[in-house]
Amino acid sequence: MSEDDRADELLELLGEKRVRQIMAATSRESLSAKELSEECDVALSTIYRRVEEMVDSDLLVEGTEIEADGSHHSVYEANVDRLAVDIEDGAIDINIHVREDAAQRFSRIWNDIRDT
Repeated sequence: MSEDDRADELLELLGEKRVRQIMAATSRESLSAKELSEECDVALSTIYRRVEEMVDSDLLVEGTEIEADGSHHSVYEANVDRLAVDIEDGAIDINIHVREDAAQRFSRIWNDIRDT
């Protein structure tokens, strides 16, 4: 996928009210599809469609929450700390700054140390 196609895809997704609601809700805490449906006051089927698109576009990450009784379900968390849209010289450039968990941060720092 070209950078222009990626920018178009992200702008189209972010133009949807439900996607913005899901991003805002999951920026606070990981939520299940059912919790997102309740929080956003949207049908569960709509949540599943949007969440799938958002995971595919790296806007969300999917995890698994295990209950005390051993059952489990998917939860979703925003994968973006910041999104920058630059319009310059006839082009639109979108930069996504993804969140790093502790393991990713340690790996990045360790690799930086080894490379010096």
